[in-house]
Amino acid sequence: MSRRAEQDEGAGALLDTAVRAVLTAPDEMLDVALDTGASSLAASADRWPEVARALLGFADTAVGRCWSAGWRPADVVRVVRRDLKPVHLALAVDLIAAEGRRHSAAGLDRRWQEQLRELAVEVWWSEDGEYLAAFALRHRLDRFALATAALELLRTWGRLPPIAPVGPAPGQASGTRRASEPVTGEPRMLARIRALLAKAESTEFPEEAEALTAKAQQLMAQHSIDDALLAAAGAGADRDAPAAVRIGVDNPYEGPKTMLLDAVAAANRCRVVWAKEFGFCTVIGFDGDLDGVELLYTSLLVQATHALNKAGSRKDSRSKAFRQSFLVAYAARIRERLTAATERATRAAAAGRHLREDGTEEQLLPDERLLPALAARSEAVDEQVDRMFPKLVSQRVRVSDGGGWAAGRAAADRAALHGRAGQIRR
Repeated sequence: MSRRAEQDEGAGALLDTAVRAVLTAPDEMLDVALDTGASSLAASADRWPEVARALLGFADTAVGRCWSAGWRPADVVRVVRRDLKPVHLALAVDLIAAEGRRHSAAGLDRRWQEQLRELAVEVWWSEDGEYLAAFALRHRLDRFALATAALELLRTWGRLPPIAPVGPAPGQASGTRRASEPVTGEPRMLARIRALLAKAESTEFPEEAEALTAKAQQLMAQHSIDDALLAAAGAGADRDAPAAVRIGVDNPYEGPKTMLLDAVAAANRCRVVWAKEFGFCTVIGFDGDLDGVELLYTSLLVQATHALNKAGSRKDSRSKAFRQSFLVAYAARIRERLTAATERATRAAAAGRHLREDGTEEQLLPDERLLPALAARSEAVDEQVDRMFPKLVSQRVRVSDGGGWAAGRAAADRAALHGRAGQIRR
């Protein structure tokens, strides 16, 4: 064994000992374990390159374990963002990049690749032995502070429990053809929906925002109808199965935000399960529907925040109770309007009226397969939820401010699109 290999092996053993001590330390002894481990790793400037190579090599174990336990890049980064500091976040992205060198792009599904792009994951360092020194220089840290941050990050990831997977881990076979296809640009319908929602977010005229959002939901419903009929005709059978995505839902007011996501999902024949402790919801549905749900929820959340800020300029509307009630009412009214838009689109399609991508209608013959096909897809989604989450409980979000409720419904009327305040599954 070469001298460098011996040195790297020694640094790896040192890191492994420090990580194991930090992982198993009770909370009251964590500071001692962190100080001891960080001191051993940062004790010698001469050994710092070896520690750097050991840390990046350890990423294969630490990050790979998260993937095997059902976590995805956006999930593990979200946990770090919620519980730790910006330096941990930067370190997390780099360790994901280091582990990612094991996989080819062909072994990653579409949404995995999208998450890596959104996180700007890249191997920016020139040589692994130089990584920690370069990182410390970027973030103005000494060796001890950086070693402490690395151990804190690895403790957080090492304690994550297994969760229900929402797609294949790198290198695994994909359950649907669409999820594993290379990313070559989004479908034209999705691009049109995105453009409509961008206009709805930017306009200062409530009536225009309402019309644009309603048109986006109508296009989403038509897209779902087209997919259902395609499956009923036997085309695309290899991808006609429910999938799932995770969408972050952050404080403050995470309960009402989850209600808004549930409203959007229900109108698009999807289901939502909330993991409050991790700050995300799992949305289960068919692939094209999931894309639309994520787009529309994000847009409506922007619109709701703008409306809440305007309402919050009044003296009596600055309380937490007002803002909570506002957002609950907003979500309830959005549920009513989105569901109504979907029902209109479904009735029109059953009567043979088809909405083109450019927004115009064409008259076709009524298709008697439509309603049974949509019912079958809803049943398939429910079955998938039962498989992924066999033990669900419901939780209600309470309203304690009548003024906030009234203001929230009014804002939803002005901004976007049906039911009632629903239950959130956890």
